[in-house]
Amino acid sequence: MILRKLLFGPLPAVGIGYSLGLLLLRASVGAMMVFGHGWGKLTSFAERSSAFPDPLGVGSSLSMALATGAEVFCALAVILGFATRWAAVPLMVTMLVAALVIHGDDPWAKKEFALLYFFSFATLFLTGAGRYSLDALLRRNAR
Repeated sequence: MILRKLLFGPLPAVGIGYSLGLLLLRASVGAMMVFGHGWGKLTSFAERSSAFPDPLGVGSSLSMALATGAEVFCALAVILGFATRWAAVPLMVTMLVAALVIHGDDPWAKKEFALLYFFSFATLFLTGAGRYSLDALLRRNAR
């Protein structure tokens, strides 16, 4: 019941600053993910997929497809505020795998970047997209 309310419940009654802050977080972190990480994977998929790390044991190509899908398509959904909580989940998983598996033996500075993304997307998972999002627009139109 708690998970259902979290994923589909109404927006909390909060001020304009809260929703503007969520819009800023969604737009900035989502854009950094798409253009800093996902777009390069998408445009060079054929060249890079055979050598991509396979931390889950599903094959290099599928691992890259999952990471690319999260970093491009889920991040675009987060920017737009569309299915934000659902879109944040693959991004959180991707960033945890990057921090704990891919960079597991690396110094803290290598893990920190992925964890900053993880906590940003975890925040959006917990809060939702806010008032200025497609989620809110669709919720209003459904009433």
